[in-house]
Amino acid sequence: MLSNIHHSMESNLEDDVIFLLCTNPNSIEESIPKDEICISTAESSSWDLPTILSHGIVNVQSNRNRLIQHSSYFRSLICGNFSVKQAVLTADILPTLFGSMVGYHIESCHGSISILWNLEAFINILRFINGCSLDVTPQNFILLYEGALFFGVDALLSKCKIWLSELDSSKGPLSLQIQLDDLIHIWNFGEENGNDFIPEICTGYLARNFMWAMSCNSFPNLPYGMLIACTRHPELTVDSEKHLSDALLVWLAANTELSECSSCLEDRCIDVLKQIRIKLLPLWFSAGKKRCYIFKLADESINAILSLVKHPSTSSVIDSGDKDLSQLRIRLTKYTKKVDISGCPQITFEILLLSLIPCSYIVDFELRKSIKQSLINLKHLNQIQYAISAGLLPILNFEAVQEVDISKCSRLHLEAAIECFCKSFPALRILRASYLSNFKMSGLRQLVKCSLLSEVDFTVDVSPVIPLQVSIISSSQNITPKIPTKFVESENYILDTISFSLSRSLLLNITKLTLEGRTDVSGCIKLQSIIVCDTSFGRNSILALCCSIPDSGNSAAADFGKRQQNSVALNLQTLHMGGCKGVDETSLLEVLSQVQTLRSLCLRETHLVDNALCSFSSSSLEMLVVDNTMVSGSALAYVVRGNPGLKCLKARGCKNLFQKESTGKGKECSSLSHSCRELYLELSKACKLEEFSIGWGFSHFSLEALGPAITSLKKIKVGLGASLSHDALTLLPKTCPFLESVVLYFQVITDCIMTNIMQSLRNLQVLVLCYCLGDISSLSFKFSMPNLRRLRLVRVTPWMTNDDLVILTQNCVNLVELSLLGCRLLNSDSQQIISHGWPGLTSIHLEDCGEVTADGVASLFDCKALEDLLLRHNGRGIQKNFILDAASKMPMLRKVSLDFCDAVEGYFNLPNRCSLSIVKMARCKTRKCAVEIQILGAFRRPVHEEKPVHKETLVFVWSSKNLTRTVVKERI
Repeated sequence: MLSNIHHSMESNLEDDVIFLLCTNPNSIEESIPKDEICISTAESSSWDLPTILSHGIVNVQSNRNRLIQHSSYFRSLICGNFSVKQAVLTADILPTLFGSMVGYHIESCHGSISILWNLEAFINILRFINGCSLDVTPQNFILLYEGALFFGVDALLSKCKIWLSELDSSKGPLSLQIQLDDLIHIWNFGEENGNDFIPEICTGYLARNFMWAMSCNSFPNLPYGMLIACTRHPELTVDSEKHLSDALLVWLAANTELSECSSCLEDRCIDVLKQIRIKLLPLWFSAGKKRCYIFKLADESINAILSLVKHPSTSSVIDSGDKDLSQLRIRLTKYTKKVDISGCPQITFEILLLSLIPCSYIVDFELRKSIKQSLINLKHLNQIQYAISAGLLPILNFEAVQEVDISKCSRLHLEAAIECFCKSFPALRILRASYLSNFKMSGLRQLVKCSLLSEVDFTVDVSPVIPLQVSIISSSQNITPKIPTKFVESENYILDTISFSLSRSLLLNITKLTLEGRTDVSGCIKLQSIIVCDTSFGRNSILALCCSIPDSGNSAAADFGKRQQNSVALNLQTLHMGGCKGVDETSLLEVLSQVQTLRSLCLRETHLVDNALCSFSSSSLEMLVVDNTMVSGSALAYVVRGNPGLKCLKARGCKNLFQKESTGKGKECSSLSHSCRELYLELSKACKLEEFSIGWGFSHFSLEALGPAITSLKKIKVGLGASLSHDALTLLPKTCPFLESVVLYFQVITDCIMTNIMQSLRNLQVLVLCYCLGDISSLSFKFSMPNLRRLRLVRVTPWMTNDDLVILTQNCVNLVELSLLGCRLLNSDSQQIISHGWPGLTSIHLEDCGEVTADGVASLFDCKALEDLLLRHNGRGIQKNFILDAASKMPMLRKVSLDFCDAVEGYFNLPNRCSLSIVKMARCKTRKCAVEIQILGAFRRPVHEEKPVHKETLVFVWSSKNLTRTVVKERI
């Protein structure tokens, strides 16, 4: 090829050939050898680019007419309209336009032009000019756009613009289209060259894909201008205001030295934070950020949220103008796929509706008045028939929304919200509405309008009164007006209690239903996932799972045992019915023998025995929970052998775990004679456990036998009956370096063990030490644990003082759950230490902790986001109206546990409802015990001392229908 080119060069007498002598600017600076290669544009389709680019100089024989036709620069240069002087002058201007990517072009009298430009970019431009296809990518966009702009290749310039526009509107996998680093470089290029088109496209792309961008490692590298433009973009798309806040705080933390001027830096910080709609943040999030020095709006956000909770009507806000209204609008765009407003007690139906109407209703004064009147009209609608009239307000349609999470939005009228979702989110597939106990299950009737809905979560707090687990002394109910009978099928065959039934035709598309803790539901329909732990789900429900739903009038019992092809059990992937005591051994045997595709199975605290477990034949199990059942190690080994993909195994409290199965005739069952060693062998063969809970018989040797099965372990719980040696606990962080949760019951621990855990497990999020023996001191907690979220210390730190508590607040700054039992040196000052050190706590359990409540309860009220509060035997100082005060000052509070021993007046007043779901009040009685004391060393005499001992517990449980008052013997 080269010989032909040289021959052509020597014999060329025509005017349509010109030679371009191309040199890479880098070759001059880096003294790259000036070896030359000669090529021709006539063969551009077959150019070997790697070979060409390996040379310092490329001599290109080009077609003069094609250059003139496709490049305005070459047209001016070749046709005489662009002089050499002008070319040199342009070269001098280039650095101000393109930075380091400069080039100059001089025409010689011998029909050649010298080109100093990025060699790869110019060669690709020549290929494009000569009709070759050229792919624009995030990596070459700047080079091609810059070259096309300078050389006047309009077709290539148009191609680059089209590529950028198509990228912006693309709906494919975002992370595969462009990396955030490339997007930043392209934005910077547009800004530096005064091109408004490029930054605008980049900002829009970033705004629409913000959730992807904030997960990238290069997110802190976003330029300030790009970030601000993105957060102000009308199509900024985030799952929640919390996600936006987290992202901006991460950016601010990484860019504290952007400016040498402190006042300028302060202005930028405030400007960034102002983009957050602080009234829409979860209360627990804002409370938890009070100690964050960057988030200067925490107090303002908390006050705004509490103000909305106290005055939920938006009428006054509407009168204040469009600025406040915009702050109350949930971010929704046509690109929104998930709406997460969970943990926001300030969210009401009015605020939700405000987010679903056109923006014009906020900007226009007259339209704002119509909003106000419409909301007033809605207030007068029947609460059960809370519907959205078609002519009341125009509701926008967001077709991309597939998931909505309104969990813990206690003041949101769920039936009305569902009505809105059905209208505004036609593609809704997942609805999470957990811990909304005011929702009546009859409201599920409305979900039939959401034709694509496949996953529903209506979890509530599990009632502590489980008949087969506690001894009930008395029980009574205050029943609210009954649900209209048209919503109830009292004769439905799948009910264990006459409450509410889900008919097969009602939610035909539902594949996953979570009803954990709900005692007002016990039935099921055609599902792939059922989560009904701690409900009345029982034998009749199992009948419905294992048999096809019979025609009206047929008896369910008559169909028992028929394994029909359309039974629900055959297609189940998740079955969680832990704590369902109404499921007997026969029912368990029936359902486990039918499930074939199960991935997750929870049967904790049920009547599970080996016979039922060994009937399980699925081979795709990833999670198995059998805590506190009668299964043996043999049966577990059998299941593990058939499920090598098992990732989670929980078998704590199984006293028969390491006893061999017997046939009942004094002989061991040879087919299931697996010892504990065989169980661990099966686990170590193929399983890669991520979560492991064990108790009886577990030892140092057991830990060693598990071997590779636990190297990727993230959660471990060692319970009663296990005995790990000092060496085993010391080596635990090395054996399981990825642990995020460590729970130890009745183990012997030391400062050495705890120091090793604290220093080695940097990702530890949960630490629970209960009734552990040994000798640990404050030295065990003098290490920074920024990721720790939950800390529970039960009878292991009797030495803890207020000073030690202060150290904990400094080293575990992000704690959200705190539980201390037996810290008798604490006093009333501990309240302030806790509330100031951890303002974002959602759970506080303090029991037998000295005099913490001896002077009453005040500082703990500063933990505004509390959901669960237990105060028992901490000093007789709690006022009778404490529950009322707590419910009014802590809008998310659902569970309260007290003891009459701490009541100043001997009793507590109970609120009508508020947001509470469970209140437990323990009562003690006094018992005399003999104590020998020595007086002046002379003699001893017995003294009778009165000591409080538990008598009973009063439990108040609110549901959507009634208030149940129960007295049980146990302390719960």
